[in-house]
Amino acid sequence: MDQCKTAYRTHSCGALRLADAGKTVTLSGFLENFREVGAGLGFAVLRDFYGTTQVVCETEEMVKTFKAINKESTVQVTGTVRERDSKNPKLPTGDIEVVPSQVKVLGRCRHNELPFQVTRSREADETARLKYRYLDLRNPEVKQNIILRCNVIAALRKAMLEHGFLDITTPILTASSPEGARDYLVPSRKHPGKFYALPQAPQQFKQLLMASGFDKYFQIAPCFRDEDARGDRSPGEFYQLDMEMSFAGQDDVFAVIEDVLPPIFAQYGKYDAASSAPFLRIPYNEAMEKYGTDKPDLRIDLTVTDATSLLWKCGLPVFESEGGCIKAIVVSDFTATRKQIDKLCADVEVQSGRKPFWFRYDENKEIVGGIAKFIQPYKDEVVEKLGLTPGCFVGVSANTSKAQAQKTAGVMLKMLGELCPNHFKKEQYAFCWIVDFPMYEIGEESGALEFCHNPFSMPAGGLEVLQKAANGELDPLTITADQYDLVCNGVELSSGAVRNHDPEIMVEAFQLVGLGEEDVKSKFPAMYNAFTYGAPPHAGIAPGVDRMVMLLAGEESIREIIPFPMNKNAQDLMMGAPSFVTQAQLDELNIAVTAREED
Repeated sequence: MDQCKTAYRTHSCGALRLADAGKTVTLSGFLENFREVGAGLGFAVLRDFYGTTQVVCETEEMVKTFKAINKESTVQVTGTVRERDSKNPKLPTGDIEVVPSQVKVLGRCRHNELPFQVTRSREADETARLKYRYLDLRNPEVKQNIILRCNVIAALRKAMLEHGFLDITTPILTASSPEGARDYLVPSRKHPGKFYALPQAPQQFKQLLMASGFDKYFQIAPCFRDEDARGDRSPGEFYQLDMEMSFAGQDDVFAVIEDVLPPIFAQYGKYDAASSAPFLRIPYNEAMEKYGTDKPDLRIDLTVTDATSLLWKCGLPVFESEGGCIKAIVVSDFTATRKQIDKLCADVEVQSGRKPFWFRYDENKEIVGGIAKFIQPYKDEVVEKLGLTPGCFVGVSANTSKAQAQKTAGVMLKMLGELCPNHFKKEQYAFCWIVDFPMYEIGEESGALEFCHNPFSMPAGGLEVLQKAANGELDPLTITADQYDLVCNGVELSSGAVRNHDPEIMVEAFQLVGLGEEDVKSKFPAMYNAFTYGAPPHAGIAPGVDRMVMLLAGEESIREIIPFPMNKNAQDLMMGAPSFVTQAQLDELNIAVTAREED
């Protein structure tokens, strides 16, 4: 039986072929276009989920009927299939057309003017696209990303089930906990003054499942974080392939991911080439030194060199800061123009917050351009130490903060790679693991010691290193954790870790960030108590589904692969969310609003 056959159609708009010529059929879909080409002659295009079919009108009455129907109305056409005189090889249905005998409007579009042309909606303003997302999604090109998303999720589920994981859903309403991002809070009607929180991730629940004796868990999990938008991050909610394994360590998690993801990327990805197992493993500190970021794009063959001892003496004031750090990126066979270099430097400064520097070693073996006059006195040493050959470009970053110098270099490296095709093998998926993350960091906003990654990770060295840090025998910033990130093409797909399943080690870890045993018990009562009953060692990870599909589709913005995304300000322009609620609703929830956004 034809799966598309329903009470309203015998075939879809993408099904008819030359072999169907002579058949009487009924099609239903959106009226994409109508074109009148003469007296009593016109052509309509009918579109549904599956494709388009041309309808040819050969009577004045039928032309009049179609002219009276606004574009994007849903219509039902009954007619006869015939071979087209002028075939369209670009369309699956390009060999045939339908001569209508009956036309019925099923859902009239009551607007003479549309906010944008549906088949070219991606060219429209994003605000209009999000407000009229139901029209935007009618565009087959936009719809294809959502179909891809469905297929990828189905493939992920199938692969995880085949690896022996159970698909278990976890609660959406839970307790607020300090997990690194802002919670979305939900007031409780029955418990005045108390709030639920939407889960930032199912972290605690999946660890509790391990403590409950489940061996392998996964779900396509919704996560909620009150964060600002980025190109690869949607505000509000996102989805991840959340997984956890009992009696497992880092290598066990890596083995599963390296077996599950490559076939899916090979089948659904825009590019044919992808890293095969095992993925390259790069320690965090090495990644920062070599690439200036913990999210390296390994499609780019450029690296960062420490040039502090080489360039600090050259006389440029910013290079001479005591305790400063200087990084250099050498690009061979550089052919960009001065205009392109100036734009690159301006873009780097915008993204990194610091001005980069540069010079070239030209074909005449001279130091030219940028900061050349400061480098010239040390030319021979610079050429030798940096391994320069004629035609090289050298990008330079410098700052009193090593982290900032690394960040600027990392931004510049990525942009140089994109500027130089001979150093950027774009059409592939380059995976790597970033391992050995710091357990702690100094928070940018708080200025205090904070967890660098997941607070439930096992510190390398266990209880002993934490106690040494607590006693002042060890700098807590030197403690590493059994944490890891999965990176693909410069995009962080996931964070994961071997979990801290020992309550004594957990308490010690939290004490270093100013939370005592009672805080741990009150913030994480279920997990703390569960672990006191003997929890198995366990580890897990949670690759982001949205980011994964974004990479597979070759999109720059994550909003292109989400059915109903919010805008950059975390607003749903289509539904009008967030919105004000009535005073009665507030009273029922025992909430008083102290400030209101201006309308």
